[in-house]
Amino acid sequence: MLETALTALEPVRGSCSISTFTGEAHTFTPTAPGRAPTLITSCRSLHWMARPEVLDMADRVAAVNAVVAIMGDGSLWTHAADWTVALRGLIQTYLGEERRAGAHGTYADPGRSYEDDLADSAFNDVNEYRFAVARAWTPEDVVGYLRTTSFARPALFADRHHEFEAEALGLLQSHAHGGVLEEDAEFTVLLARRPGDAA
Repeated sequence: MLETALTALEPVRGSCSISTFTGEAHTFTPTAPGRAPTLITSCRSLHWMARPEVLDMADRVAAVNAVVAIMGDGSLWTHAADWTVALRGLIQTYLGEERRAGAHGTYADPGRSYEDDLADSAFNDVNEYRFAVARAWTPEDVVGYLRTTSFARPALFADRHHEFEAEALGLLQSHAHGGVLEEDAEFTVLLARRPGDAA
C-alpha cells in the first residue's frame, strides 16, 4: 500500500519530500534531526490503534505547525443501502450476528469519539469537513473488497469461503442495476492542530 501511495504521489509532490514508516504508530521517531512531520494522517485505521498513545507520539515528533488529519467514511458494513443491508445479512448467516474483527474477536465500539480523543490531546483545535462521495461498485469489486475487511476476510469462513463468495456474488448481481451497485457515502475529515498554531 505504501508503494502504491508513493507512486501516486510522485507526479504531484513537487519539491516536498516524503518518507514512510512501517511499524506500530506510537513507536515512530523521525529518521533525521529536523525531519519532523508536518502532516500526520489516519484513514479508518485509527480505530485499531491505542489512540491516546498515538496522539501523544504525534505531539512528541510533529513539527510546531503540524496538522493531524483523521478521515473516514464508514464501511459497507455500516452503509444503509438495500444491497449493503442484504449483504450484511448474508455475512451474518455465515458468521453470526456480531460484526467480526481482529484475529478472533468481534467489533467493539470504542466508547469515545475521535473528537473526544483530540480534545484530550495537544491537537485540540479541530475543524470538521464533510464531503459527499458517490461510488459505483461492480459485484466483483465488492467481493474483492470484502476479502480485505476484518468483518469478512476469507479466514473467517474457513472451508466455506468459496460458498460464501458465490452466494454473495449472486446476491450482489441481483441488486445491481446495469451491473452497478451505488454507494452514496459521506467522507469526514477532522483537521486538528495545537491551539495557536498557524493555519
